[in-house]
Amino acid sequence: MKYIKKIKNNAIILCFILLIILYFVLKDDFNNIVSTLLKANLGWVLLATLFVVIYWLFKTICFHMIVKEYSHKIKFKDLFKVTLITQFFNGITPFSSGGQPMEVYYLSKLGIKATKGTNIILQNFILYQIALIVHGLLAIFLNYKFHFFAEITILKELTLIGFIINTLVGVGLLFISFSNKFNSFVIKLVINIGHKLKLIKNREDITDKWLNRLSEFHEGASLLAKKKSLFVKGFLYNFLGLGFFYLIPLFVIYAMNYFDINAIEAITSSAYVLIIGSFVPIPGGSGGIEYGFSQFFGNFIKGPVLGASLLVWRFITYYLGIICGAVAINFFKGDVKK
Repeated sequence: MKYIKKIKNNAIILCFILLIILYFVLKDDFNNIVSTLLKANLGWVLLATLFVVIYWLFKTICFHMIVKEYSHKIKFKDLFKVTLITQFFNGITPFSSGGQPMEVYYLSKLGIKATKGTNIILQNFILYQIALIVHGLLAIFLNYKFHFFAEITILKELTLIGFIINTLVGVGLLFISFSNKFNSFVIKLVINIGHKLKLIKNREDITDKWLNRLSEFHEGASLLAKKKSLFVKGFLYNFLGLGFFYLIPLFVIYAMNYFDINAIEAITSSAYVLIIGSFVPIPGGSGGIEYGFSQFFGNFIKGPVLGASLLVWRFITYYLGIICGAVAINFFKGDVKK
């Protein structure tokens, strides 16, 4: 009940933030933005929507590839539903922190134990994080070469900070995954401290229990190191998926009958926007994401086209995932393995 209450509270916060964003986007040019939206080319909007679906499919392909190392019984369509459900929980929690625990939970519903499920999610996240870092490096290089954002120094610095944070997260995950000795030392240290503080009674039993879990964890985590083809394919699937995701603003802007922007500019701008949004402590990075979009894409588009593009892009890449995820939660009930 507490978790359901938390979801409702986050949903209320999201609605409130959405109203604030709509106010600031529409307040200065309401009539022209609405007029631009009404004249939008539906074909380009549908193509943009197709690209977000392709992004989800690539994520699921990588997810399914890793899951098959543990179980061949789970179907692709079931994991696609889990991917959609993840969009929902990532969308309603700060720092997208709710997705991974729910992935472990729904994998357990499909017959995969929590320890193995955690390994799967960790491997999947590592591959995604590496692809995100490579895209970030590419965006930084392209901006350095073409000087797309020469006039917004502060945001470029924030993007650099976000890139560094994402890189540290990726390196930290790799270190935790493969440094068995370090993790064993930390577990023993924490348990010993807890024993001295009389918080833990059966020190030996608890230590053995956690070391056994750690052994299972590292056995799964080392899978990426052992199977190079799995690592390469997983990286490529995530890299291509992010490429499709980063192209969505291009088609949204084209839908507004504005064509003075190319794919390289759109991908670079998208990468910068998403990197900034990754450390905004509000569900979906709301506020920071919209501000970043208006500033980075504002170098290429102006006026009502910018406001209209922002609204459509945000719906397709964020709110649509929450809606589809909410629907998938209800349809997942029939997939529970007994």
